[in-house]
Amino acid sequence: MNKCKIVILDGNCANPGDLDWSAFCSLGDVEVYPHTAQEQVLERAADADVLIDNKVELNAEILDALPRLKYIGLLSTGYNVVDLTAADRSGVVVTNVPSYSTMSVAQHTFALLLSHAGRVAEHVDSVKRGDWSRCGNFCYWLREPIELDGKTMGIIGYGEIGRAVAAIARAFGMNVLANRRSKGDAQPFVTMTDKETLLARSDVVSLHCSLGADNAHMVDAAFLSAMKRGAILINTARGGLVDENAVCDALESGVLGAYLADVCEHEPPEAGRSIFDRQNAAITPHIAWASREARSRLLAEAAQNLRAWQRGEARNVVNAPRKR
Repeated sequence: MNKCKIVILDGNCANPGDLDWSAFCSLGDVEVYPHTAQEQVLERAADADVLIDNKVELNAEILDALPRLKYIGLLSTGYNVVDLTAADRSGVVVTNVPSYSTMSVAQHTFALLLSHAGRVAEHVDSVKRGDWSRCGNFCYWLREPIELDGKTMGIIGYGEIGRAVAAIARAFGMNVLANRRSKGDAQPFVTMTDKETLLARSDVVSLHCSLGADNAHMVDAAFLSAMKRGAILINTARGGLVDENAVCDALESGVLGAYLADVCEHEPPEAGRSIFDRQNAAITPHIAWASREARSRLLAEAAQNLRAWQRGEARNVVNAPRKR
């Protein structure tokens, strides 16, 4: 297939205007929508051979109503927005883009941790209020900074991002524990252990696992009570891993020292979530993946996936579609 109709459903997610779609334009006739509401999908996708998608849900009802559709290219690593069973039944190939944001997410994980450990934001705000000029001393602190050297970092989900986080933790002099479902070699400075031991020993626990039905709300009251009292929890993985109500209770009681996250269970979250008001919680709006460098890799890899499919090759295919 040399030419096809390509519909990009939510282009603004990965490309709000600072990049371009030229790699896709060479592969077919491209129609780009900045955003697509759920009720608009069928109309916009009706004559598409290819859908490029990030966050728009493509459920069985939608896929069954698009007989022309042959390929879904996801602008993401996760693929839970697509009903893979329905895609298999319809013979629709689904691809994703692994590893494009590894270093950006690892960097953001430590941006959150370092900002908290150094009490950066609150002291910057304090200086802007004139507190330093009025304090009568060469320095002051609202809360003591935390030194990471010698602390223990526990990583749950030891894939590429988890390994990158482990390397940064080691560079800061931290001891590193890790837990994962699959077997495989660990970095020489990482100790693999069970989840219970990791929670009990870690001063910082960082989540880097995928989200599925078997681990939704994995971080619940029991999980939090098993952590070292006053430890820090970081979530730059998926919001659905965490029961935010349980986290609020743990922050209130002091069981949890801080919650640092880049994700929420529902995005965008509803206004007025109590966790946003906690002094010892810091939440950024799902930006860990969004560096220009990472997004450039994302678009390039997604275009390569589509180009490979057009040549009859399988590249980053995440399902098993029946033959059409």
